[in-house]
Amino acid sequence: MPPKKEEPKAEKAVLGRFSHNLKIGIVGLPNVGKSTMFNIMTKLSVPAENFPFCTIDPNNARINVPDERFEWLCKHYKPKSEVPAFLEVVDIAGLVKGASAGQGLGNAFLSHIRAVDGIFHVSRAFEDPDVTHVEGNVDPVRDLEIIVEELILKDIETTEKAVDALEKVVSRGVDQTKKAELETSKRVLEA
Repeated sequence: MPPKKEEPKAEKAVLGRFSHNLKIGIVGLPNVGKSTMFNIMTKLSVPAENFPFCTIDPNNARINVPDERFEWLCKHYKPKSEVPAFLEVVDIAGLVKGASAGQGLGNAFLSHIRAVDGIFHVSRAFEDPDVTHVEGNVDPVRDLEIIVEELILKDIETTEKAVDALEKVVSRGVDQTKKAELETSKRVLEA
């Protein structure tokens, strides 16, 4: 009697992008100190000027993550190559109210955020008459609420587009495995 065929193992669901490094984006309103934070973290000197949208194209840098365990392993096992962990940091242009609808650098800004794994929010909490604020006055709570609201609005828009595309696929009967994904996406929109 021939051996029975093994049933294929179900793949585990993976959230996010699979990689061996982490990419974070520094976000906030214009003139809150994002580029200054980027310069401090990366020991670089990208322009950090006192006018909105000084940063238009994102600045990128890699920061090595020191780890004594890694050094110990390399010392004891002497691998052919040593590739330490690193953190990729992205200085993203300032977000303004209405970015999800295209204000300021709008969609470009939000697409840069979509390309990172984590978000590092920077909010201004200092008064300085020489440093302009896009909202007119300093209010860190309001500034964080603007950022969160714009991100949520863009997520809703993206999910609505995904639901429309999934509904077409499921209604045509092309791929019935997408039915569960459609139901989940609809529940996300309701929440």
